[in-house]
Amino acid sequence: KGWELPLFTEDLIRRNAEHNDCVIFSLEELSLHQQEIERLEHIDKWCRDLKILYLQNNLIGKIENVSKLKKLEYLNLALNNIEKIENLEGCEELAKLDLTVNFIGELSSIKTLKHNIHLKELFLMGNPCATFNHYREFVVATLPQLKWLDGKEIEPSERIKALQDYSVIEPQIREQEKDHCLKRSKLKEEAQRKHQEEDKNEDERSNPGSDGHWYTDINATLSSLESKDHLQAPDMQEYNTKKLDESEDDLEFWNKPCLFTPESRLETLRHMEKQRKNQEKLSEKKKVKPPRILITGNGNALNVNEPKIDFSLNDNEKQIILDLAVYRYMDTSLIDVDVQPTYVRVMIKGKPFQLVLPAEVRPDSSSAKRSQTTGHLVICMPKVGEVITGGQQAFKSMKTTSDKSREQTNARSKHMEKLEVDPSKHSFPDVTNIVQEKKHTPRRRSEPKVIPSEEDPTFEDNPDVPPLI
Repeated sequence: KGWELPLFTEDLIRRNAEHNDCVIFSLEELSLHQQEIERLEHIDKWCRDLKILYLQNNLIGKIENVSKLKKLEYLNLALNNIEKIENLEGCEELAKLDLTVNFIGELSSIKTLKHNIHLKELFLMGNPCATFNHYREFVVATLPQLKWLDGKEIEPSERIKALQDYSVIEPQIREQEKDHCLKRSKLKEEAQRKHQEEDKNEDERSNPGSDGHWYTDINATLSSLESKDHLQAPDMQEYNTKKLDESEDDLEFWNKPCLFTPESRLETLRHMEKQRKNQEKLSEKKKVKPPRILITGNGNALNVNEPKIDFSLNDNEKQIILDLAVYRYMDTSLIDVDVQPTYVRVMIKGKPFQLVLPAEVRPDSSSAKRSQTTGHLVICMPKVGEVITGGQQAFKSMKTTSDKSREQTNARSKHMEKLEVDPSKHSFPDVTNIVQEKKHTPRRRSEPKVIPSEEDPTFEDNPDVPPLI
């Protein structure tokens, strides 16, 4: 009930026309086998130039909407639900027709193929009509243009004999057709009645208050309101019971003997479609998972490795290094890193990896790098000077860190002062005293050069200094 077969749509044809750049109006060959098609529609309007059409292994019950395919040469309708040959008169170029394993019982319907003068090959094996007495002689005599029937060549002598016996064979074929039609009508009525009963039973199982065992237990309802945990046990019990019932029904269906009819083929496909939908529902239920808890109600972080990847943690005096064995070919955009003072969290394709750190780190100074060769993610997290455990200690620790930075700055400045030249402790000449500032006068071209004499008490003769010119 509520089950629908796939429709014969333009999109279906375009998907199977890749060899023609998805252009359908100029298609010459089209393969639509195993598509669960029930009806042939629109094909004579969309694909007028078709020469080869494969429609085997579908659920087509009637040959229709192909009479305008004037260029069609080969039509394959094997393994379908066809019971009568019809509506092929317009296929003027039809040379090969395959109707293997269908349900054709009206053998006299082959007379409609007389208009297909180019028809050379016909396949009817696997049909009820192929079991009739004098089946081959009747077909050979009815279609003089045929060269091959069921893969066997028609000899001229065979055709002559069939034509001679035709007047005797035809009434026998008619009687066998009549018996087949009576059996088919009974099978159709039985299949329809069975289908109605199944729909009725399905409605009873699905409606509350019937014999579907949908009873309300007040105590169970009250207990379920007290705690959500009590909902899981009945749900699991109901789920297991339902799954067991479905498996038993499935086993019963496949072990039940049935006749090979169009109705049984439809029933089988309906059952398979029902099983597929149930499987999809189960998979959807499995996909819905409760959100994973990363932080407890008390604010404590938990260790989580949902991606199930290998990792290593290196803890030294200055920093903590986390090496995650991320997949080599994974795009870095799928990785999100979040470093906190007490834990680190890495989201890999939406799955969390969280690790509580052995010491407190500085998130603002942390870094994350990806290896170009292995793809590993390396997160370096510098440690804090003191472990923060409370509010007052946090303030002291922060103050201590700032004081240390100031002391380092002062020490650096003092060290820079010692770099100045001290003449008393070095043997290098004092370049600043070569010309004193008091006696330094600006140069003038007109004034004579003053050369200090050796009698000047301030003059110091240094052999390393070149003489003044």
